[in-house]
Amino acid sequence: MDIIYFFLHLLKDPLSTLQDFLAHYDMLTYAILAAIIFVETGLIVMPLLPGDSLLFAVGLLASSTGKLDIQVIIPLLISAALLGDNVNHFIGKHFSRYIKSQQQILFFKQEYLTQTEHFYEKHGGKAVIMARFIPIVRTIAPFVAGAGSMKYSKYIIFCIIGATLWVTSITLTGYFLGSNEWVKHNFEKIVLGIVFASIMPMIWQFARVKLMKQPV
Repeated sequence: MDIIYFFLHLLKDPLSTLQDFLAHYDMLTYAILAAIIFVETGLIVMPLLPGDSLLFAVGLLASSTGKLDIQVIIPLLISAALLGDNVNHFIGKHFSRYIKSQQQILFFKQEYLTQTEHFYEKHGGKAVIMARFIPIVRTIAPFVAGAGSMKYSKYIIFCIIGATLWVTSITLTGYFLGSNEWVKHNFEKIVLGIVFASIMPMIWQFARVKLMKQPV
């Protein structure tokens, strides 16, 4: 139950969760953050962990408290994301048949896989980069790449670009806004805005598909 409570609290309020980490674990917080990013990107059955909001909170705390070194945290989280991607790619390459046969495993649903496969069909190799900024899709995308026909040499290039852009852009946004008092006192609103902006492409695609299916 403790682990479930931890995940729920992390989803609801990543900033206060990180503050608790720093208060109780100090430097170990670096390893905890790397583990969260790895799990979100590396385990197809855990697509609901916070990504964008967590990175923003990390940057904000690095700026406002000075307890996290931005020059350490960005390379660390990029490495964690890349490691997660490659584990997920391996899983997709070797276990795709079994996973595709399951309707749901933990937080993973079969519909997530179908949506991501359509996303790949539409955007090709660029999907690896674009998927980084879309919740759920970024967890399923490496798996789909491993299960598909994309060469690993091509995949890893897009993978590195995507991980670097994702971690750097969102973490630095939080870092440079961390000294803003309005941002500090309205973090929940900002997180909701980040989440909404992140899922807008999925909402648009879903609405577009529904409209196309409607009879004229």
